[in-house]
Amino acid sequence: MKGMFGRSVLLLAVAVFMGTGTTQMRAQATSIQPGAAKPAEQVYKNIQVLKGTPADQIPTAMQFISASLGVECNYCHTPQKFDDDSAKPKGVARNMIRMVMAINKENFDGKREVTCYSCHHGSADPIGTPLVGEDPAAETHGADVHKTTEVEVPAETIVNHFLEAVGGVAALQKVNTRGFAGVISFRGGEFPFDVITKAPNKRLSAMHLTTGDNLAAFDGTSGWLMSPARGRQEMNEAENYGALLDAELSFPANITHMFTQLRTWKTEKIGDRDNYVLLGKNPGQPDVRLYFDKDSGLLARIVRYAESPLGRVPAQVDYSDYRDENGIKMPYKYVLSRPGTHFTVQVIRASQNIAVDERKFKEYIPFNQER
Repeated sequence: MKGMFGRSVLLLAVAVFMGTGTTQMRAQATSIQPGAAKPAEQVYKNIQVLKGTPADQIPTAMQFISASLGVECNYCHTPQKFDDDSAKPKGVARNMIRMVMAINKENFDGKREVTCYSCHHGSADPIGTPLVGEDPAAETHGADVHKTTEVEVPAETIVNHFLEAVGGVAALQKVNTRGFAGVISFRGGEFPFDVITKAPNKRLSAMHLTTGDNLAAFDGTSGWLMSPARGRQEMNEAENYGALLDAELSFPANITHMFTQLRTWKTEKIGDRDNYVLLGKNPGQPDVRLYFDKDSGLLARIVRYAESPLGRVPAQVDYSDYRDENGIKMPYKYVLSRPGTHFTVQVIRASQNIAVDERKFKEYIPFNQER
């Protein structure tokens, strides 16, 4: 399964710092609606129980199954022959999907209340017996679980604190371009990366592997991905929406324009620090959760969700090591987490108002080899 959703992992892995939003952000976000892609059966071979599902949700659905059962692609699929039905678990998986859909239809008015994870919890075999001596409330499955408290602090107050903490509107308005260089650590290796952002919402991220550059680019309207193994692929609707969120250069100054609704939800601890949690909403898209340190005002975490017919797959970014760069505070370290995937990113150097070749956002130009 992981081979099928590698493009989504790549998109997250090379996304570095979430920039800002503009009024264009809201207009584009509302135009990105689920179901814009072709149905799965027109794109993939041998689709049976997920007919009618947007094709761009199939990789996320496979990722959801992988994370829920703790398995790899070849648990259900024959390598290089994903349409083959010879593996017994593949038939079982189809029956389980039918069962879950029937349970939700018959008991929850079709709402997706029961999922694969409800019974499996990361195990290939369903966990049907309570664990002896274990506190179910303490079972975190990799996520921080703390007592939360409802609050009535306006979202605008929290956002303004963040804006002041990073340096204010005047300092942000002086920046037209920004570049980052650093190291991404994952799967036991370290790889250099570069990110270039140009106002208002163009972005190029490059992870430099031994086999070549892995790229994610967004030109303000649409994006593309590129790797040596798979060549260039255009981003789907969901990926474009995520790239649009990431590409804005002045996030602190324009965050209230990124969403049609932004409200304070609760307070929640990350480690020993209290954070305000804001919910950002756009029509047809899962909520975005934004965590702001209650004392410093700085952005501490963002949680986004990729939609699939089987369940939502979370993607979490934790920000830390804020440093001053020409009057603007920026995170130099962040951790990117998805089910089964974990990246640590360390920025080594950052620069602002650098010269940027516009062609980079539309075509591949090798780094240090520009024409």
